[in-house]
Amino acid sequence: MRAALSGVIIMADSASSAAADVILRVRDLRVHFHLSGGLLGKPRVLRAVDGVDLELKRGECLGLVGESGCGKSTVALSIVGLQAPSSGSIELDGEAVTAGGSIDRKALARTAQIVFQDPYASLNPRQTVRRTLEDPLRLHGVRARSEIDDRVATMLAHVGLRAEHADRYPHEFSGGQRQRIGIARALILNPKIVVCDEPVSALDVSIRAQIINLLLELKETLGLSYIMISHDLGVVEHMSDRVAVMYLGRIVETGPWREIFERPAHPYTRALIAAIPDPLLRVPFVRAKGELPNPLKPPDGCAFSPRCRYVEDPCRREPLPALERHRDEHLVRCWRAKEL
Repeated sequence: MRAALSGVIIMADSASSAAADVILRVRDLRVHFHLSGGLLGKPRVLRAVDGVDLELKRGECLGLVGESGCGKSTVALSIVGLQAPSSGSIELDGEAVTAGGSIDRKALARTAQIVFQDPYASLNPRQTVRRTLEDPLRLHGVRARSEIDDRVATMLAHVGLRAEHADRYPHEFSGGQRQRIGIARALILNPKIVVCDEPVSALDVSIRAQIINLLLELKETLGLSYIMISHDLGVVEHMSDRVAVMYLGRIVETGPWREIFERPAHPYTRALIAAIPDPLLRVPFVRAKGELPNPLKPPDGCAFSPRCRYVEDPCRREPLPALERHRDEHLVRCWRAKEL
């Protein structure tokens, strides 16, 4: 069992070996935005996501971490069909979602849903909770009043709210309760995959542990698979079975959570772990210097080289290597990973 978070016991990750088949495959995903207004009017390309490979197994939680601006949320929006990829492929539960192809948005919504970061902005202030949860059901063909009422009441109970809350408006709830409503909306269609995009970063610290525990409980109860997107590695460590570390549009390290947190191989991962508050100073790693480089003009070679304390000349010149096996399921993209 993992450590407690803010005094609340967090359940241990327990994805069974019987549920180890892959429910999501992302291959060479690229999302590029073409911008105008460059030097002499030349168009510029923002490579928000630049060749991402991911796999999510049934019943597991994959943590996707990195600093703000690294492309995490763009990956999330592409997976749930809210951002068209420039190239690459996304396969959800055996169904391919490819760039440029037609997408069955209803079928996609029944497979993958998203919980947004800000519970204050993600709910329509003019709709009651009942209307918020009813609309997706009606859109997907549920017509019987009794079935709709039963599913709304059941989902509210799942997220820790009462049936009478259904007739209230978002402004009548606290931030934590609003996020529970957002979670209920994401789950009302019984999806198999839920993308959690910074689901607790806008909440008070005292509420975060409650929402994290709720998400873990729902994962076990409903048999869900999660992608947990966060820059807070403390949250990711408590929730994730595996972790993928993203930097400037690319995955630089991925592996089981214990491997990533106890034996990180990439200097950027080490820097992220060093940034976790640790009053006992048990983490032997050094924080990264500086900030993310301009994504419109990334450095040559390794994009992390201007901030890396282990940088050498080849790191500044040579294109990044492919993700290579470091040990078992632990993969890393770094010229000096074996030395470090």
